[in-house]
Amino acid sequence: MNVATHLKQQNVDTGFASRIGNDASGDELVGFLKQNDLFSEGLIQRDEKYPTCEVTVELDEHQHATYIIPQPVSWDDIELSSFLTHAAVHSSAVIFGSLACRSEVSRDTLLNLLDETQALKIFDVNLRAPHYTLSTIETLTAKADVIKMNEEEASLLIGGSNGNLRDKIEEFRSKYHPKTICVTRGEHGAIVWHDHEFYESPGCPVQVGDTVGAGDSFLATFVAGLLKNEPMQQLVDNACSVGSFVASKRGANPPYDEKIKKLLGL
Repeated sequence: MNVATHLKQQNVDTGFASRIGNDASGDELVGFLKQNDLFSEGLIQRDEKYPTCEVTVELDEHQHATYIIPQPVSWDDIELSSFLTHAAVHSSAVIFGSLACRSEVSRDTLLNLLDETQALKIFDVNLRAPHYTLSTIETLTAKADVIKMNEEEASLLIGGSNGNLRDKIEEFRSKYHPKTICVTRGEHGAIVWHDHEFYESPGCPVQVGDTVGAGDSFLATFVAGLLKNEPMQQLVDNACSVGSFVASKRGANPPYDEKIKKLLGL
């Protein structure tokens, strides 16, 4: 949802699919989605059995976040529907994460959608222990055109090599054959492999408000740039700038200031 919200801020036509409980929290979430022009009756399913998910965010002394995620919740039960299939088939890109694949129902729904669509498939790796298995991560990775992960996730998935990060990314690419691999490195920026070349951004110095949503804003900016066919170096630099801006604020979806709007041509 954070990725979708940032894409909307960047004037990208975006749909958001999930499942919420038939409860007050679900009603509140519908209000937020409508306010941000992200609500679609067919894409936001209601669940009579499971509640709307409420995640607890804990910040350490450096304002880095960890997440306590209950299970089962409504988005563990996303069902395949004609609305979802139509949206996937008629999209330019489909963004998905591994966290929503911890349950068989939602995982099978996603895999069916990925098989149906010719859209650019963008995998946002979310290794939130204990909510993943390596077999599921490998399945999703094999279906992805673009893979985005942070440095910690990269060390878990491609840490078998004794070489540097570039060597590890090359090793990962040779196994899964994605078009693009992006590894974010927090305050140290990001490194991207794309079309047989590496691109790096050193990142931006920032006084951290909290890190919630910083990676999501990076991914949204990265995707928006891909869809606009921006030069890759510009794309990576812009994504790092937006991620740093969000990290400097409290909350996942702060409104952009004039500097960010100018950077993105908004």
